[in-house]
Amino acid sequence: MGRRLMPFRVVIVFLFMSDAAPARLTHLDETGAARMVDVANKDVTVRTARASGRVLLSAQAVAALRGGRVPKGDALAVARIAGIAGAKRTPDLIPLCHPLGLHGVSVDVAVEDWGVAIEATVRTADRTGVEMEALTSVSVAALTLIDMIKSVDKAAVITDVRLESKDGGKSGPWRRS
Repeated sequence: MGRRLMPFRVVIVFLFMSDAAPARLTHLDETGAARMVDVANKDVTVRTARASGRVLLSAQAVAALRGGRVPKGDALAVARIAGIAGAKRTPDLIPLCHPLGLHGVSVDVAVEDWGVAIEATVRTADRTGVEMEALTSVSVAALTLIDMIKSVDKAAVITDVRLESKDGGKSGPWRRS
């Protein structure tokens, strides 16, 4: 007998911050449909976000990167450029992200004994933050690195993509502890 599939349901969850009224989920309208948050009345402030991630590689792949022997070319340079492009294309990939004018994107990659560390910093002066742009930047850089190195290491792993810090906006600064 085959497996019986259950119908897909969308469940609206309300988060309770206290005994007061439940917090409203900002990306859902009153009917529960997804929506882009209206930020028109928010103040324009300088906003910065920093994200990081790692690509775990074999010793052979690390040696190829360090020795400039990656068959596809300069994998680290291509990953940096891809990370910058990824930050710029975030609203095309993440449906409810606002298109923002980014004022700066830097992507740093460092070859370590275990693989490659990636860090992206994104900056703007706008009404909403750039956390998703920083995370997307790291993710696209990591995916690109795997594409560049896959002939040497098919088992490469992307891991630990995370927000490290953010500044600006109503909620103020935040740092990963």
